[in-house]
Amino acid sequence: MADKQEVMTQIPTVNGGYTASSITVLEGLEAVRRRPGMYIGNTDVMGLHHCVFEVVDNSVDEALAGYADRIEIVIHSDNSVTVEDNGRGIPVDIHPQVGRSALEVVMTKLHAGGKFGGGGYKVASGLHGVGVSAVNAVSEWLVVEVKQNGTLYRQRYERGVPVTDVEAAGPAEGRGTKTTFMRDTEIFAKTAEYKFHTLAERFRQMAFLTQGLTIHFCDERGDGQELTYYFQGGIKSFVHYLNLSKQPLTAPFYVRKTVDATEVEIALQYTDGYSDTVLPFANNIHTTEGGTHLTGFRTALTRTINDWARKQGGLKENEANFSGEDVREGLTAVVSVKLVDPQFESQTKIKLGNAEVRTIVEAVMNEAFSQWLEENPKEAKTIIDKSLTSARAREAARAARDLVFRKSALEVSPLPGKLADCQERDAEKAELYIVEGDSAGGTAKQGRDRKFQAILPLRGKILNVEKARLDKMLGNNEVRALVTAIGTGIGEEFSLDNLRYGRVIIMCDADVDGSHIRTLLLTLFFRYMQPLIEHGHLYIAQPPLYLVKDGKAHRWTYSDQEKDQAVAELRKGGKDPEVQRYKGLGEMNAEQLWETTMNPANRTVLQVTIEDAIAADRTFDILMGSAVPPRTRFINTHAKDARLDI
Repeated sequence: MADKQEVMTQIPTVNGGYTASSITVLEGLEAVRRRPGMYIGNTDVMGLHHCVFEVVDNSVDEALAGYADRIEIVIHSDNSVTVEDNGRGIPVDIHPQVGRSALEVVMTKLHAGGKFGGGGYKVASGLHGVGVSAVNAVSEWLVVEVKQNGTLYRQRYERGVPVTDVEAAGPAEGRGTKTTFMRDTEIFAKTAEYKFHTLAERFRQMAFLTQGLTIHFCDERGDGQELTYYFQGGIKSFVHYLNLSKQPLTAPFYVRKTVDATEVEIALQYTDGYSDTVLPFANNIHTTEGGTHLTGFRTALTRTINDWARKQGGLKENEANFSGEDVREGLTAVVSVKLVDPQFESQTKIKLGNAEVRTIVEAVMNEAFSQWLEENPKEAKTIIDKSLTSARAREAARAARDLVFRKSALEVSPLPGKLADCQERDAEKAELYIVEGDSAGGTAKQGRDRKFQAILPLRGKILNVEKARLDKMLGNNEVRALVTAIGTGIGEEFSLDNLRYGRVIIMCDADVDGSHIRTLLLTLFFRYMQPLIEHGHLYIAQPPLYLVKDGKAHRWTYSDQEKDQAVAELRKGGKDPEVQRYKGLGEMNAEQLWETTMNPANRTVLQVTIEDAIAADRTFDILMGSAVPPRTRFINTHAKDARLDI
């Protein structure tokens, strides 16, 4: 280490004021390997992807600071990952506090980075400082290379521990940081694999939010998929992308303004849809639960449209103001703020708490949107007309909702007659099976454990809520029965406090119709009861596909691979066992349905999650919306991925 001290003192100061003094040290790394889930989410696919995002976020921060305009990401054939940018490069000179290279400090110390002292970054997305060091801790090995001042510097780590010094490895052109790491199989599940499309969606989002940034992503595994993202239009391009499967009704609105060191950027456009998509970001972080920036935007949007409607006579004196729901119907918007000291309400950064941001966003939106309405009277009239239609539909929906949720001091909302309820009153212990058809519903009622399992059979296919307003939706008997049984309400009135069942399980036939019904139900839950998914209450039952039997020996199998294995194991004397294919739940008797699909000791249920709400939102638009061409393109693109039962 003495030699290292001598070498490193000769390394010149980095341009831009980003030096070793910019790095603040708080604590060490050992806890990450002991409890990785606390730092990267989990040790499955989500955590695996989180590691990539943490490293890429550092490169994006360089782009936000104006020092980088290109990021290269590669998944190699051996499953190692490389992230390279053309930013300033992590400082390699000696850190004055610990007497070691700042590069080593950043890579091996938790809460060490250029985002604490204020000297490295004005705006950054990685604010808790555990990112790249946590990735290093959960990697079997990691190599970081820095190009600065004509020299290439390199250091290698194994499971977070440096195994070489920071060494000058030769001359280099340009500047930047290149990080290559291999996940540690001692920590990550062996089944966890990088998903190209999940990563690509996140990189696309990063490119949209960082105007002028190029992100090149290459997957050297398998078919060698490759994508390059560059959006000169920034979030204007983002809104256009989100609306590709919708019919726009207005031209896009856009504003970008900096107030007191806080940059506000808003893009929006109205479509002929019935739901709204408003995506809030703070320092490029998708704040899924909103926060002060989203509140400021919504308040300004509602007030500005109401003021305009009053001024132009769109609302009469005896008519009530539009509600927030009215003015947001069919709206697609991206609200992005970049600020020096963001205050998030939790480690997960899902809600922004800076009170001053609400005032800033509200003022910027009020002024710019009012001017836009003045300058675009045709667009303004379209928005007013759509808000009026929405308001009238909302009144009809309220009447329909009252039928569903009517209550008084002596009366509770009646449960649907077709619901076979359970005896358990503790929601955490109770389950609701949503079953396709009366026949399967009857079998499920006979086979269930009535102590904790309730059955709700649905007749036919429910309404496609992607193509219907709330009033029409609540007029549908099957939707009304479902909403009443679950008890939470829907839309902005949704409340998990009233949830009657801790697990809501969709149980459909294993055929095309069953898949369609399942998709319709998922669309309903995603659009109007999304917290049910976010809090882990929604599941999909997995009924068996085959029964393989030979005499008294029998085995239920859930895939073609399992079936083939069972046939091979039960084959006796060269004679194949009997194979029975089950396409419908009604083909099983009550005992079989309990044994295979409903008994908690034996069954397999898949928990429904939302890995990327933005991608999910667009997918539902494509699959269930009214526009045909995007759906055709989607089917043609993903046809080879489909599992067909012919």
